[in-house]
Amino acid sequence: MSIFNCQTTSTTKVMENSNRENKYLRAKERVDELKKFYGNLTSYVLVISGLAFINYYSNGFGYMWFLWAAFGWGIGLMFHAIKVFDLNPLFGRNWEKRKIEEFMKEEENTDKWK
Repeated sequence: MSIFNCQTTSTTKVMENSNRENKYLRAKERVDELKKFYGNLTSYVLVISGLAFINYYSNGFGYMWFLWAAFGWGIGLMFHAIKVFDLNPLFGRNWEKRKIEEFMKEEENTDKWK
């Protein structure tokens, strides 16, 4: 009997450590995503400001060509923000989590009949 208790206890501890480690890895991944986004945003502000400066001193904003770069990069930045801040109403993190749980339940139900 005590052998089973020890194994159960050690298994429980391993699972708790595994859950904690998984949470840590997910949090670290999220922080890395945020860091990349803020790096992208900083680059955007600096580069577009530099291009605006060059544009102004080359032709005095007669033709504001730097706006094309700002617009193009801005679209990419917008999609990056949607992904990082989970703003996608169709396929966000909650949708992904629900689908995973749904498929896991299907798998359990299918395995019961084998």
